Amino acid sequence: MQKFISSFQNQTIKRLLQLQEKARLRKKEKAFVVEGVREIELALKGGFQVQELYLNPDLFPAEKGEKLLASAAEVIHLSPEVYEKIAYRGSTEGVIAVVAAKEHSLDQIKFKSKSPLILVAEAPEKPGNIGALLRTADAAAVDAVLIANPRTDLFNPNIIRSSVGCVFTNQIATGSTSEIIAFLKARQIAIFGAALQASVPYHSVDLTGGCAIVVGTEATGLSDEWLENTTQNIIIPMEGEIDSMNVSVTAGILVFEAKRQRR
Repeated sequence: MQKFISSFQNQTIKRLLQLQEKARLRKKEKAFVVEGVREIELALKGGFQVQELYLNPDLFPAEKGEKLLASAAEVIHLSPEVYEKIAYRGSTEGVIAVVAAKEHSLDQIKFKSKSPLILVAEAPEKPGNIGALLRTADAAAVDAVLIANPRTDLFNPNIIRSSVGCVFTNQIATGSTSEIIAFLKARQIAIFGAALQASVPYHSVDLTGGCAIVVGTEATGLSDEWLENTTQNIIIPMEGEIDSMNVSVTAGILVFEAKRQRR
């Protein structure tokens, strides 16, 4: 018999809402919530395991979702009212998954290229910025994204949404600034920091070897520890009235300059 939930008071629904809202519970259960056919498909492609699948049968495209249905350990149908309560968007084709989390440790990072291109973000806080950085990284097919001193867990639903699932398509690791600097230096990867201090124009440096492009927060920039360990600081010359850009825009310009040079 197909399991069906039509009550907002159901304990399963309450847990699902808490997984969406509470990082502590996501960490405890080592699970998180993904909404939408495309995002769940990207999670599966990235090697993640779907534990539970919640469907609004009125919206779910059964003819396109056979792989999703087969991937889940448990499939639960929801009434339209209950689904609407837990869904953030109305355009995700009626499906929400609970997915088993993976570790984001530095020792799991593997490079296929002898000259990897790495994007490093120090202490990004806004989920929208993190999502945009991950979309940029995916678009440029960088070899890895490293998050130094993370201030939010990467399975925050807002990061998954704003990254359009690119949190699953990138090779990602987190660590302290010291750990990531040591990781890069041990692999002889040049460090280019986006910073005003002692900088040169971004297009004047050689980004064809193994290198990490490091961006900081818009409010404070890179920490002194990064500035003391960069191979070279680089800058995007500002020609208008302001002196900085959104961190994801900055990362996009620098990463695609590296890609241009590598062609």
